[in-house]
Amino acid sequence: MNIRKLIFTLFSLAALSATGSEPVTFAIASDFHAPDVPGGLERVQAFVDNAKSRKVDFIIELGDFARLDSASAPYRDAWNSFGGYRYHVIGNHDCDRYDKDRYAGGMGMPAPYYSFDHGDYHFVVLDNNNWADKEGNIHPYSHGNYYGKSTDWMDAAQLEWLRRDLSSTDKKCILFSHESIDFRLKNGEEVRKVLEAENARAGRKKVVMAFSGHDHSNYYREINGIHYGQINSASYVWIGKDTKTERRFPKEINDRYGLMKNSMMYDRPLWAIVTLSDDGVKIEGVKGEFIPPTPEEIGITSNVDSLPLIPSIEDFEVKY
Repeated sequence: MNIRKLIFTLFSLAALSATGSEPVTFAIASDFHAPDVPGGLERVQAFVDNAKSRKVDFIIELGDFARLDSASAPYRDAWNSFGGYRYHVIGNHDCDRYDKDRYAGGMGMPAPYYSFDHGDYHFVVLDNNNWADKEGNIHPYSHGNYYGKSTDWMDAAQLEWLRRDLSSTDKKCILFSHESIDFRLKNGEEVRKVLEAENARAGRKKVVMAFSGHDHSNYYREINGIHYGQINSASYVWIGKDTKTERRFPKEINDRYGLMKNSMMYDRPLWAIVTLSDDGVKIEGVKGEFIPPTPEEIGITSNVDSLPLIPSIEDFEVKY
């Protein structure tokens, strides 16, 4: 190496050290329900194409994506057309036809819960798809066995694994789950105490943020120094009553996709681009509209299950 190249290399390393770690960028989406909504394939492909154009480090979806059968192969193929790192989270409806190990294996996940690193960040994928019986025993979702039960629990073995996993790294930590730790999880307070205890042990904001899906809504909140973000569905919101979808889609669409009767579709696929840097977390969301008739046009003015009824993922920034 000649003297000019040596000086340039040393200067570049010094500049990198001065500016801190390299940013990590990922694309995140949730609740595609791709086989069960009109235009599901186009929504998945649009997400992947945008992730490619943004040259993100990885993509991740937060559950309720697609099935393992041959009819869902086009959705899986579209997802896998992203040439970089790809990650999945198990959702409750992913357990309607499979047990969790079968679904995880079919989607190429190492396990129902796991962790991975990118750059100076540690990412943790959680599995909150468990139900409790009347004696308080926790059971995994499997082949739809959770309907009518006390749902959304983290099991004790996973909770202990989470303690060990967080303590095993010095990197900043970002969490992903289907059901939210801050709102939906029945033993969420117990889980949050593990996160807060790790921050106290480390003496800094080590566990920074937890992303979730499941509720088809969008919000951001902070609890004891940790931020929690709900990533809206890429496709629709479940209303739970008639939504006049005969005015939204032609009969052949409504006949094929029975889910639409009690749902409202977004006019475009929703996702977010997340950038992690020394400054904090920057979330760039997609803002859409309801396909008419809108909630207001059919007399629905309240939130759904106390969460915002919104066809968007809003921009948000978290400072460390």
